[in-house]
Amino acid sequence: MDRDSAQQQSPTEAYRARLDTRFPQVDEVFEGCLQQALTTLTPAGVDAYLEAGRSIGKLGRGVEPLLAFLEAWPETAQHVGEAALPAVMALVGRMQKSPNGQAIAPFLQTLAAVARRLQSIEALQHHLDIVLDLMERTTGSIHGHHTTYSSPGLPDLLAQAPALLAQLSPAGLARWVDYGIRNYATHPDRQQDYFALQSADARAVLQRERDGTLLADVERRLDLYLRGLWHDSDLLIPYSTAFDELRKPVPYYDHLGIRLPDVQHDTGGIRGIDRYRAMLAHMVGHRRWSSPQIADNWSPFQRMAVEFFEDCRIETLLIREYPGLRRLFLALHPRPVEGACDPETTSCLRHRLAMLSRALLDPDHGYLDADLNDFAARFHAALAEGESSTAEIASLALAYVTKTRRQSDQFAKVHFDDTVIEYRDDNRHLWRFIEEGDEEETFSEERKQAEVEEIRGLPPRHYPEWDYVSRTYRPDWACVYEALHPSGDAGVIERLLQKHALLARRLKRVLDLLKPQDKVRIRYQEEGSELDLDIAIRSLIDFRAGAVPDPRINMSHRTAGRDIAVTLLLDLSESLNEKVAGGEQTILELSQEAVSLLAWAIERLGDPLAIAGFHSNTRHDVRYQHIKGFGEHWDDTVKARLAALRAGYSTRMGAAMRHAAHYLGARQADKKLLLILTDGEPADVDVQDNRLLIEDARQAVKELDREGIFTYCISLDPRADEYVTDIFAHRYTVIDNIQRLPEKLPELFMALTK
Repeated sequence: MDRDSAQQQSPTEAYRARLDTRFPQVDEVFEGCLQQALTTLTPAGVDAYLEAGRSIGKLGRGVEPLLAFLEAWPETAQHVGEAALPAVMALVGRMQKSPNGQAIAPFLQTLAAVARRLQSIEALQHHLDIVLDLMERTTGSIHGHHTTYSSPGLPDLLAQAPALLAQLSPAGLARWVDYGIRNYATHPDRQQDYFALQSADARAVLQRERDGTLLADVERRLDLYLRGLWHDSDLLIPYSTAFDELRKPVPYYDHLGIRLPDVQHDTGGIRGIDRYRAMLAHMVGHRRWSSPQIADNWSPFQRMAVEFFEDCRIETLLIREYPGLRRLFLALHPRPVEGACDPETTSCLRHRLAMLSRALLDPDHGYLDADLNDFAARFHAALAEGESSTAEIASLALAYVTKTRRQSDQFAKVHFDDTVIEYRDDNRHLWRFIEEGDEEETFSEERKQAEVEEIRGLPPRHYPEWDYVSRTYRPDWACVYEALHPSGDAGVIERLLQKHALLARRLKRVLDLLKPQDKVRIRYQEEGSELDLDIAIRSLIDFRAGAVPDPRINMSHRTAGRDIAVTLLLDLSESLNEKVAGGEQTILELSQEAVSLLAWAIERLGDPLAIAGFHSNTRHDVRYQHIKGFGEHWDDTVKARLAALRAGYSTRMGAAMRHAAHYLGARQADKKLLLILTDGEPADVDVQDNRLLIEDARQAVKELDREGIFTYCISLDPRADEYVTDIFAHRYTVIDNIQRLPEKLPELFMALTK
């Protein structure tokens, strides 16, 4: 390439040229992968990333390993460091030189999910050693042929690795793998069943190697403990401790039951079952003696202090009833070191409260702080004559905050060492927030428009995909790229609405009956449509006084009597370009008419509506295009995007539904409705099993149900009855006469929401 050509080349093209590969599939995703790499990696790391990609692309294994590496490595490096790349490439090289080259793709496909679990280069190296051990001990072991047979179980182990590491420590995984090698090294079929978790002994050994006390194993004993000692009989519900990358789960209770972690480890001389007993006792004490407080006028720091004081009051009362609990609580309670937090550089509020909590439970605490000892004495005096109350203890907690408050308590750097008390619940039951205020005031003006941030160049989001054959998820399998849909001529949509003017007038009469008349102000919002002056002034006063101001200084409005959020998800696959039977219009054009009428109708009702379209070109390239956001009105900007709809490629429905739920699930609404408008069954060019994506879409519907999102399908496929029931059960409508779609879609929405 001459110098002039090199100067004309864009930076992206220059990076792309360094891959030195001609796979057209790479061009579709390279820009998104590159942006993620540039954000995550150092310049040297980007160079190594491209060089490794070039090497993988020349292995002769097709495009799949290269695509998997380009997508997985930036996140992998974020979790375990760029220095892990040579070890990863060394294992790829060993696989390539052995008969196990077909395992390179599954190895790279799950690499990011494995790194997310391990979080260190040392742990990742241990995992790579386990994979190498399996490969070397089972490759060519059949009949002694060392170069003929690949390892039967290696691809399955690599596919299952994220799920296994969610339940086993690396040492436990090594023992589980060793069992499979020792017993099935010469039995390829049984070896595959074992490492695919399909055999009974694979699951039994997995259960045996899992560290700690499983809630399922001791649930009956804990239920008897709850009934016998505490006269409580609520349902015990486990939550997983395996997926806590962002926030470690905390015990809690609600109207459905008591939520406990699914496993507890024996550490510090305390058995796992005793940790469960401490959690149950603490929550039973809250259920018996705590009363909810109105929290809106208190700062977060004040609420934190109230929680610490109230937790100690509850445990003091529990110890009165069963004195042996003091030993258990103190064994599990951290012992913060006095003076360990530097108030010159760090917020020490949590540290002070943890010390005070220890002092309130431990008569031999040994702390010298005068304020701590003063409030410990006042605390015990308050409980000396009876049980006291949550309100009285809250007053004591507020006095403590006032007496000990420091300017440094507002520092962003917070001291967390020895301040987390794991057996205590999250105290959600302790607070009652006034979500609505001034109900007597209503507002007839329209809601203020929230600015919509344009989505450009976002890194891809990865979603799992359900494998119905193995009944497990393929982690990070579908790669979803999102963007704002390009704009066209808004006048096209206006002409479509004029075409259906008679139908619109008929719908308007129905809408006027459904439309709520009043709007209610919602106060105490961190994000809202306008500033709440009373709260803002109070927060400013707190800030000037050195306290942490309440961030909920905004307010918004909602329509009284109707609280629905709706996402309309449009299938934009190639088949929409077909003409309607007996007509001149395409299915896409009729869909535009129907969506226009529906959006117009929902705008009149005042319900938040988002519209998006999707199509896919293999699992590596699922495109999700935003047409209308929840905060946008039905205006020319949205109409222009809708007018520019284009159809192409395939229908990977499960990934699109999960991504739509990512946004819809974040909405605050009593009812969340996801409408899917499609003209065919889920399918994609990289899937040969017709049932695979149908079953994945079915699993996605179940996931959304658990999140409180109601899914409903409008199918334009006359043959939909053959598969749509499998996905949506009875929540679907098949419109055989597609030309009636503009009429049917708004009517169906009103039937679903009224």
